[in-house]
Amino acid sequence: MQIVVVGPGALGCLFTSLLSKGLSTDKDHLWLLDHRPDRAEHINRQGLIYEIGDRREQIPVHACSDPAIIGSADAVLLCVKSYDLKKAIERCQKLLGPSTLLLFLQNGIAHLKAEYATGDAVTVFGTSSEGATLVDTGVVRHCGSGLTSFGFLEPASKHAETNLDSFVSTLSLGGIQAETTDTIIDRLWAKLFVNVGINALTAIHGVANGGLLESETLKEKMKEAINEACAVARANQITIALDPLQMTHDICRKTAENRSSMFQDTRNKRRTEIDAINGVVVKEGKQLGIDTPVNEELVEKIKAIEKGYLP
Repeated sequence: MQIVVVGPGALGCLFTSLLSKGLSTDKDHLWLLDHRPDRAEHINRQGLIYEIGDRREQIPVHACSDPAIIGSADAVLLCVKSYDLKKAIERCQKLLGPSTLLLFLQNGIAHLKAEYATGDAVTVFGTSSEGATLVDTGVVRHCGSGLTSFGFLEPASKHAETNLDSFVSTLSLGGIQAETTDTIIDRLWAKLFVNVGINALTAIHGVANGGLLESETLKEKMKEAINEACAVARANQITIALDPLQMTHDICRKTAENRSSMFQDTRNKRRTEIDAINGVVVKEGKQLGIDTPVNEELVEKIKAIEKGYLP
């Protein structure tokens, strides 16, 4: 199986590191695709540095910036920000064939309704609770573990199902708790609830995930933001199987030392995914006639932070 991970950010480096551990045969090949040639060359020379606890491991990887070098892939895992998806998929066209799995692993749900030139590739959507921090170029710290799920929004061929099973098996062998599911849409909303409750608040208040549980004020704000998202989900006929607030608290505990992606983005003066997370709750709420004042407030505060450093 030929697997390509797109994007050398925290999640991309984490999944590449662990996928490399799960490769089972000489016929398995793994690539890390970066749009920056200099960074790809640096990772090629250095490898990826995977940190967890007190352990530090150097992992050799094949990194490149030219998809033509790789050729057709069996699975392409998109570990880029939601606002970079269009450009990333355009760059990946030479990787995509009729049997290629194009796996989306973005925060939020904005990418579900977007139109992308995916050709004949089979689209798969995923969600993960893995916590990762990019310490330096190609250096990733594994800050917390959780469940990673992938599934099809529409019925897929038997071949596509087999390929997805193989991909998930490689993840599992690498040490990620991974599964396939027939209810990925519900899982994506469940992850949205968690992101709504964690990301913006950690970025605004400058705390790691676990810090949100140390303040009654922040816990209440988290609850209100999640309740608004749940109201929007129910109006969209989404099944809410587990208690979203309890699930968010659990993830905060399991990834207590992890800095959310939005926290990392604001501290590194990068654009955030606020539009795809709290912003999509506000947008959907307006269309459905549901008030979302807390999420509106969080969006405004993150936008104000971004305005201080974005051109």
